[in-house]
Amino acid sequence: MVIESNNCQEIDCLKPLQTREGLNQLRDEWKAKLEQPKDIRVVIGMATCGISAGANQVYDAFREEFDKRGMTTIKLEKVGCVGMCVYEPIVEIYETGKDRVSYIHVDPPKVKTIIEEHILGGRPCPGLTLAGLNNDDKSAPECAGFDDLPFYRKQKRIVLHNCGFINPEDIRQYIGVDGYQALADVLTTMTPQDVIDTISASGLRGRGGAGFPTGLKWKFAAANEADQKYIICNADEGDPGAYMDRSVLEGDPHAILEAMIIGGYAIGATKGWIYVRAEYPTAVKRLHIAIDQAEQLGMLGENIFGSGFNFDIQIRLGAGAFVCGEETALIASIEGKRGMPRNKPPFPANKGLWGKPTIINNVETLANIPGIIRNGAEWFRSIGTEKSPGTKVFALGGKITNTGLVEIPMGTTLREVIEDIGGGCPNGKTFKAVQTGGPSGGCLTINALDVPIDFDKLVELGSMMGSGGMIVMDEDNCMVDIARFFLDFTCDESCGQCTPCREGTKRMLEILDKIVNGAAHKKDLDDLKELADNIRLTSLCALGQTAPNPVLSTMEHFMDEYLAHVVDKRCPAHVCKNLTGYYITDRCIGCTKCVRVCPADAITGAVKEHHHIDQAVCIHCGACFDVCPFDAIERR
Repeated sequence: MVIESNNCQEIDCLKPLQTREGLNQLRDEWKAKLEQPKDIRVVIGMATCGISAGANQVYDAFREEFDKRGMTTIKLEKVGCVGMCVYEPIVEIYETGKDRVSYIHVDPPKVKTIIEEHILGGRPCPGLTLAGLNNDDKSAPECAGFDDLPFYRKQKRIVLHNCGFINPEDIRQYIGVDGYQALADVLTTMTPQDVIDTISASGLRGRGGAGFPTGLKWKFAAANEADQKYIICNADEGDPGAYMDRSVLEGDPHAILEAMIIGGYAIGATKGWIYVRAEYPTAVKRLHIAIDQAEQLGMLGENIFGSGFNFDIQIRLGAGAFVCGEETALIASIEGKRGMPRNKPPFPANKGLWGKPTIINNVETLANIPGIIRNGAEWFRSIGTEKSPGTKVFALGGKITNTGLVEIPMGTTLREVIEDIGGGCPNGKTFKAVQTGGPSGGCLTINALDVPIDFDKLVELGSMMGSGGMIVMDEDNCMVDIARFFLDFTCDESCGQCTPCREGTKRMLEILDKIVNGAAHKKDLDDLKELADNIRLTSLCALGQTAPNPVLSTMEHFMDEYLAHVVDKRCPAHVCKNLTGYYITDRCIGCTKCVRVCPADAITGAVKEHHHIDQAVCIHCGACFDVCPFDAIERR
């Protein structure tokens, strides 16, 4: 039987670690197994991105082949997201003394080839690896691992350091990469004030959006006397195109548990909550496994490391309401109430969950904590910029060649992210804009590409960091349609409590609908901007206050597109259906393919004769344009 590192029976035999010495002994044992494996280690990326691409079937194929061949010493392991989601399913092979080999787009039929040629034959399979991706880099080895790609060269992986390397369902592997060492340091050598001072000195700012100093937030909660305090991990990640927190929870859940325990010790809390979206079943499953294993080894529960400190963590599933990412709405949801924001002050650090002092940090913020404790505040400050130390994880998506997770030092420019790491827009298309901060952010144009990325610079440019979604758009995107997409999302997600957000966003959406359908007038543009400004200034919470941002930023940078829709009644990008007509040119040879796909029977013409589209019948679906093999159909 092939060895699986998350063998439940082995883990169940582990006994609680009562001392620092016991933790160090287990660390040394598993560090050696990970860094210098005696046997071949085959890891498969099985975060949601990998699973959706077919990683489960690849895993089963490896297991069946190993069993069939009696290959009992091979270690077959599930890991989290490797980062380059565009190449899933990904399989990587580790052997002591040899370079890591990364196989991409693996499917069950390729498994047998990898086993026979690489694992048994000792020869990596160049046709299945990353070799073809390095044609522009003569120094890249024939069978490059991901570290050899431009995608990774400008990254600095702190939060994602363990993702894609360790098995998230095996606490021993987390300990083997220095996991729970920071907790041991804190509980055996530091006072709560020492911890707060270290986090404050590091300059760590909250990675959930606004960038509030983490150490200052912890200081406020620690200063409040109470019989009970709480620390909450905000994993209610709801931005369209964002999946950073999900990937960390799926690939390195123990890092979040360790950080929460450290935070609890610092502020005097003994209970923690992880508020995670129910739409993240893999993350939820691995969190439950991690909590069970941490309790078994004594990392959670009573008298951790004999320090007298007790801490417990529970999971609360969210129902998918975007507004519950706002901390007071999240608290209400945990309490069993409808998730709606409330006025502040009082702030949660003074009066939070069940009226007790509460600290809320998002997943990425917490994932930085163990590294800061282990390596020191100065180490963290040496990365990034003076006012925004450290790194930031982005979910890079949209019209970009290399979609996936990237972690960059603060101060890296947008150009480096989009062109060097992301590989630019595919198919030779021209870059048009990038949306940062999701529905709360704004669009940035080519003029902003050389601006260093940090919290303050993005705000100056009219956008924001947000949780870390970064959606790239090219010449084929309509910016009015993009603004409408994000506003439709926030309008739907409004909790309905305050009038500006509840009613104002609906009125804005109605105006945008008129614009994309060719029914708007120039006065509608003035009304749209006036509404946006009023909603931004008068809404109760950040959802409403930032909802107009995509509209305001696109109106600032792409007013010519708005005017084209309103005055000329056309969509320059040919995206808005009612403003785009389809016409057959003289290049038509009468192949009839367009006739066969037209759902409205709007196209007429005999075989081998010029065809015609009846504009009164055409529904502007574009099906004819997509299938024409002779580029004989124009959009106007």
